[in-house]
Amino acid sequence: MKKFYIGAFTLCTVLGIYAQEVVWQKDIKSSTQDFLSQVTTTIDQQYLITGSSIQSGNGKLEAGSKQNNGYDFHLVKLNQQGNEVWEKYFSGQNHDYLSATVTTQDGGFLLAGTSYSGKGLDKKEDSKGGSDIWLIRINEFGDELWQKTLGSSSDEEARSVIQTTDLGFFVAGNVQNSSKGYGSKDVFITRINKDGKELSQLILGGKGLDEVEKMIPTKDGGALLGIYSRSSEVHVSGSEKGSVSNVQNSNPVSRNSKQTDNFGEGDYWIVKLDKNGKVEWEKNFGGKGDDHVRTLALTSTGFIIGGESRSERSGNKTVGIEEGTDLWLISLNEKGDEQWQKSYNFKNRDILMSMSVLYSADDKSSKGILLGGYTQAEGRIQTDDETFWMLYLDHNGNEQWRKHVKGESRKKEERLSDLKLNRDGSIILAGTSAEELGKENWKIIKLGDKQVDQLIEKYDIKIYPNPVSDYAYVEIGFDFKDADILLYDMSGRQLQSIKTKNRVTKINTQALVQGGYLVTIKTDTNKMANAKLIKK
Repeated sequence: MKKFYIGAFTLCTVLGIYAQEVVWQKDIKSSTQDFLSQVTTTIDQQYLITGSSIQSGNGKLEAGSKQNNGYDFHLVKLNQQGNEVWEKYFSGQNHDYLSATVTTQDGGFLLAGTSYSGKGLDKKEDSKGGSDIWLIRINEFGDELWQKTLGSSSDEEARSVIQTTDLGFFVAGNVQNSSKGYGSKDVFITRINKDGKELSQLILGGKGLDEVEKMIPTKDGGALLGIYSRSSEVHVSGSEKGSVSNVQNSNPVSRNSKQTDNFGEGDYWIVKLDKNGKVEWEKNFGGKGDDHVRTLALTSTGFIIGGESRSERSGNKTVGIEEGTDLWLISLNEKGDEQWQKSYNFKNRDILMSMSVLYSADDKSSKGILLGGYTQAEGRIQTDDETFWMLYLDHNGNEQWRKHVKGESRKKEERLSDLKLNRDGSIILAGTSAEELGKENWKIIKLGDKQVDQLIEKYDIKIYPNPVSDYAYVEIGFDFKDADILLYDMSGRQLQSIKTKNRVTKINTQALVQGGYLVTIKTDTNKMANAKLIKK
């Protein structure tokens, strides 16, 4: 089990000693082995902690059914202050693992997990055969809006889900030994609308094993996939290309074979889909060794691809390695053309967990890139083994500073599962903590970091999305304890008044007619700010 020490913090940096502030810590107790998969930051800066847990006595028994003793989807929502808002479970009659979550524009969530359950308890559709992808859309209060089971007679697993500009979704996962695939494991992508209706399916693969690690939405309504590829290209005849029928669905399954060959044992395979789920371009990056893509991020001009490399200069990798496994970043423009690539080393085996692009206050230009992860000492016991690090780069990938966070007050078994950089520069760390294996508690920590805070351009007020159709979010950029958010029409008539203690507050604009409005902020410190809101 990977360990990461998330107790009290001491921060070490090459620039000196910087103290980090623990803003709050939340411990979610358990008596069983729980898996924490993700922390999802909502648009209004609340937090959904998701994973898989074994629960007892949930009271959801149906006539003739047995209590589920397997893993269930487990969700805990925390507010901006770290207090629990609600806790939910979604249960099938077998094991169900929640692996990916995305916040929706209306403040709710879409959950995507791998299900071994048939119909029963909370699961409303039969199994398609083997393991399936189980989707559940919920509102901000955790109430189910709809659910969907995706799959075939083969084994599918969910890995990533995003919402696109048309408010629909792309769901990405993997499928093993599919009759419609190309290798032992292929990538499976489904596009659905906001109500859960399937619009298209796509299988991507080569001769071997391909696993999707990350998917992000693109500005044009499409998606970018980061795939760990251990496969070669597939040469197919014209009759083999195109689509095949799907007995589970009236939509055909499109098939796209890999058109780029691997350079080594494992490569980065990057695939760009358009808004209709069609492949626009694909690129392969790697050396002769094993290169494992982990995460992707949007920049103002394209994309950053990040992962880990064991390859020396070879293939199309133009940077070497220093020791063990290094970080390897590649910058691409929107057409997939390489702009630069860089390598970074913390010694031993470096694991990349998070990558955030910092933008200017107007969100129009990229300032820099903040990386987060941890280092493992391979076969050696060292004092800095598996400690969390942060690395800040300028927009050209040049290192600006790095730091380690060393843990104190350690439990026997601790593991970092996810971390997120908030818009205000604070950091959320989510992991498990236990005195012994099998009794993991979830531990969530919000950190304030002065050095990261200095990277965030300050502003008074932001409204997004703007123009807005249904819900807008008002973000206050300065410190306050209490504030009033006032909404006026252009004649000066006050339409709404909302009191808030939060930096980000959701407002309902559904009743507004098309046109322009003024949002005014008044705080307890007599500070004011104004911004224009456009209702479309």
